[in-house]
Amino acid sequence: MGILDYLFLSLAGFIAAAVDSIAGGGGLISLPAIMAVGVPPHLALGTNKFASTCASFTSTLTFAKSKKIYIPLIKYLIPCTLVGASIGVYTALKINPAVLQVMILVLIFAVAIYTIINKNFGSVDKFKGLTQLNIFYGCMFAFALGFYDGFFGPGTGSFLIFLFISVFGFDFTISAGNAKILNFVSNITALVLFALSGNIRYIVGIPMALFMILGARVGTKIAIKNGAKVIKPIFVTIALVLTAKLLYQSVMKLL
Repeated sequence: MGILDYLFLSLAGFIAAAVDSIAGGGGLISLPAIMAVGVPPHLALGTNKFASTCASFTSTLTFAKSKKIYIPLIKYLIPCTLVGASIGVYTALKINPAVLQVMILVLIFAVAIYTIINKNFGSVDKFKGLTQLNIFYGCMFAFALGFYDGFFGPGTGSFLIFLFISVFGFDFTISAGNAKILNFVSNITALVLFALSGNIRYIVGIPMALFMILGARVGTKIAIKNGAKVIKPIFVTIALVLTAKLLYQSVMKLL
């Protein structure tokens, strides 16, 4: 790799982390960028997970310092996400992710359309407190999305934001903060497994991680300052881009 490759990865990492901190979906930018400089797919996945975990940790801290994470709920959901992600990573070794791809394609597109149609979705914080029922639903979804992130991955952050708005009534900003901490838990779980298997290229991941940390700080501050008026359009855009990407991959596999 030459200096231009590192400059390209630094820029891609910064943009990916900024976008991911606001609405999820940063992997749509960072993973292809790593593969574009010649890193093999299995190493690219681990390297991307290393850099993105550093960024998600930074974003989580920034959201937490701004009191945009609802800890009384999150303390129940973190263990569920951890268990789900662990099972998901091991399951990915035995089952073809293509089995899940069509269902995810439909779901993420439906999320985007629902968000567009419902003009007030996530604009106002309608959270009315915790109940045994919504904690139970939250734990179920946290486990399922942790499993999904370990097994397949694309769109996890967007699904989590949608979950916190739909089930609990949080606005986009609080939902993004809650989503980021769960996303970090599932990321660190997968990262440990990638590291143990030797599938991280640190010479690529470390410099990229530094710029992703910077991008995460910028993106998180933008999200906290501007709220739904910035998060919502980026959220919808990421969902539609992810839909197009998954649709393209499905079509190419059929040809």
